[in-house]
Amino acid sequence: MNPSTIRIHPLAAMALHRLWQAFLVALIVGTLTFFLMRLLPGDMAFRIAASRYGYDLVSATAAEAVRAELGLDRPLWQALAAWWGDLLRLNLGTSLVSGEPVLHELAHELGRTLQLSATALVLSALLGVPLGLLAGRRPGGWLDSLTLTMAVLLRAVPPFVLGLVLILGLAVQLSALPAAGHGEHGSLVLPALTLALPLAALSCRVARDAMVSVGGSAYFAFAMTKGLSERQAMLRHGLRNIGVPVVAYLGVQMVVLVEGVVVVETLFAWPGIGHALVHAIFGRDVPMIQGAALAMGLLFVLFNALVDLACQVIDPRRRAAR
Repeated sequence: MNPSTIRIHPLAAMALHRLWQAFLVALIVGTLTFFLMRLLPGDMAFRIAASRYGYDLVSATAAEAVRAELGLDRPLWQALAAWWGDLLRLNLGTSLVSGEPVLHELAHELGRTLQLSATALVLSALLGVPLGLLAGRRPGGWLDSLTLTMAVLLRAVPPFVLGLVLILGLAVQLSALPAAGHGEHGSLVLPALTLALPLAALSCRVARDAMVSVGGSAYFAFAMTKGLSERQAMLRHGLRNIGVPVVAYLGVQMVVLVEGVVVVETLFAWPGIGHALVHAIFGRDVPMIQGAALAMGLLFVLFNALVDLACQVIDPRRRAAR
């Protein structure tokens, strides 16, 4: 067979592209966090010693011992080359504070972050998409105007402010849900709502615009002239075309999730990667910071790959082109 005639399946090509993207994300994120940590003010060895022994017990001798133990006095290029080598071997190192392997700690925290993120995405879809479809049926109506106003307000409010409002309203005033923590019944609801409401606001507008576009399309009008009811035409021809931009927008929502999960997990003391990242920054735990940032970057690549796969499945035009 002539090599020039070999065709790669679209899904295989997408998988190869995402693997290459994951490699680049790992290299760039790891390198950036390496340099950013060394640009922070203060003595890194002293901060790590303080995290280990407490600020009341730390001394210059303890800081020097940490510096010698971890090789923090090595030239910058040697430390960076060592990190790149560990990264190629899939070795994220050991936490400078806890002494535990970074992979073990991330594996525990990753499950909590995925649980929170998945719940927020499901809530945003359940809240935003139906409202958007209803608003798109009557463009310019009262529901359309109301959802637009709510979308603007929810996107304008920072996540920590929205989280505080939910804590004051649902936890303090009504005592309906726990204010923070993990393991208590209902502790997932408030952080998930804090992430989900801004996402639902944007999902609502995307679903609304898609509904308006489908309702005014030629193929939808033709389906109606064939004798189909509006409901039948929507079920047979409209939902797939509405679903494509809604599902594709999930990739954009991942950026909001990655941005918001650090703030929300810290605010609600949720034991995920974002919460661990904040504590690692305070402790100057470089391997933990690099590992957490790397995991969040690779999650973004993974979620976008899943979104691309879903679009391939539900888009009738892409399926017809195969």
